Amino acid sequence: MKPRPRILLVDDEIAIQRAVRPLLRTRGYDVSVSATGHDALEMAAAEQPDLVVLDLGLPDLDGTEVCRRLRASSAVPIIVLSARSAESDKVDALDLGADDYVTKPFGPEELLARIRVALRRVRADDDATSGRLEMGPFTIDYDRRRVVRGDIEIRLTPKEFELLALLARNHDRVLTHRAILKAIWGPHAVEQPEHVWTLVAQLRRKIEPDPTSPQYLLSEPWVGYRLVTDESTPPQRI
Repeated sequence: MKPRPRILLVDDEIAIQRAVRPLLRTRGYDVSVSATGHDALEMAAAEQPDLVVLDLGLPDLDGTEVCRRLRASSAVPIIVLSARSAESDKVDALDLGADDYVTKPFGPEELLARIRVALRRVRADDDATSGRLEMGPFTIDYDRRRVVRGDIEIRLTPKEFELLALLARNHDRVLTHRAILKAIWGPHAVEQPEHVWTLVAQLRRKIEPDPTSPQYLLSEPWVGYRLVTDESTPPQRI
């Protein structure tokens, strides 16, 4: 029998623990709960969870520090679940390695959907940049640096291809402006978000049926971008 995915819930609010733990268990997940950052780090090291749901307002360590320490030693998906709604908080958490950010109060189905996407992305992940990735109507050929929709090749500039390939490798995950700038232009460009805005606009004109109403390359306002996929047809590396 396939083991049930294990989730570590890190939150000191009893109400959240009482709501989220049974919700996840009824959906087929094993759940461990920690109320402090230090305990969470110890439990993550001992139990090796498949995913961490992390509050930022912990009584001992700030959740961003927990995120930083987890990411230093593990690639486990981290979904931040926090009452902090400022763009700066989201950017900080995502830049430190969080995979997603859900703001309290939240809908149970929204949280469950984010968890499914994060777990699916890990299962489908392959960091190699060779071969081909089929994603929805697109095929990305890393070796030949080509993108095809159906039988039609989409001609991209080198930077447009780099952006699409980067987002595809992190499909369904928010990448901040800073992360994109660092990956494509290098560390000295992280304070120049206009580079990303321009490149995204160019790419949308080529891959979106209607660039004014994007279906694939979505914005997280003032935070970054996410390349979305149909949850029922996850990307396939071929």
